[in-house]
Amino acid sequence: MFTIGDFAKHGRVSVRMLRHYDAIGLLRPARVDPFTGYRFYQAGQLARLNRVIALRELGFSLDQVGTVLDERVGAGELRGMLRLRQAELEQEVAAATAGLRQVEARLRTIENEGSMSAIEIVVKSLPPVRLAELTAVAGSFAPQDIGPVIGPLYDELCRRFEAAGVVATGPGTAAYEDAPAAGTGSGDGTGAILVRAGLPVASSVRAEDLGGDVRITTLPGVERAATAVHRGAMDGVLATAQALARWMDTNRERSCGLARELTLACPDDPDQWVTELQQPLAAAPDKP
Repeated sequence: MFTIGDFAKHGRVSVRMLRHYDAIGLLRPARVDPFTGYRFYQAGQLARLNRVIALRELGFSLDQVGTVLDERVGAGELRGMLRLRQAELEQEVAAATAGLRQVEARLRTIENEGSMSAIEIVVKSLPPVRLAELTAVAGSFAPQDIGPVIGPLYDELCRRFEAAGVVATGPGTAAYEDAPAAGTGSGDGTGAILVRAGLPVASSVRAEDLGGDVRITTLPGVERAATAVHRGAMDGVLATAQALARWMDTNRERSCGLARELTLACPDDPDQWVTELQQPLAAAPDKP
């Protein structure tokens, strides 16, 4: 048998925690010396301790932990619960990382206010492109709303292409529109955005080849668009997008719709992504 100190070391927990678990009946010692009151534990009790700690890490309260243990949850079921919690934590970490990138991008933009931007703006025409696309609605045009929507759309679209043996004829193009209100064809004024994730396809590819919810459409060409290359994850796109805005203001240009995004490189590391922002332009009211 182990003293409470030794058992705590083997279980990688504190003595104070073991005393608390004893007090609430969650993990009783195997024996308590009637004269000294010293607690002693058996090696077999490590199994219950491991379950207690695992369930606490899953977010269960101590009362809930006791109930689960009394129902004798098996190792397989417990592993499934742990995997679910692991996935939730990974999502939380990804969201926190994305949030930090957005804060860093906002800070860099603030720090560079009033200085000459190093981002090159190029005006060019955009040809029409035939796309296979999936769509969904995002809460706003902010990166934290667009990212969780457009990523799964492209994942699913790529899966459909692979299953159908279809090969994209060029880089992906994402387009955005104000989301229509229910039952209408116009924007609803709430800031919601229709996200259109598209991959270019040959004229021989049909929508039914890729599944009923994939739409084959032609993204219209644009006579004039202000373009800028963004390098890195799209969580940090703010500086590039605002460089475009400042250029338009300086050159008395105005936008015609939301900017498109042409994916030039998309390796596994988001910091190595290369994306061209394409802002369609219309003549400003006071320009000849």
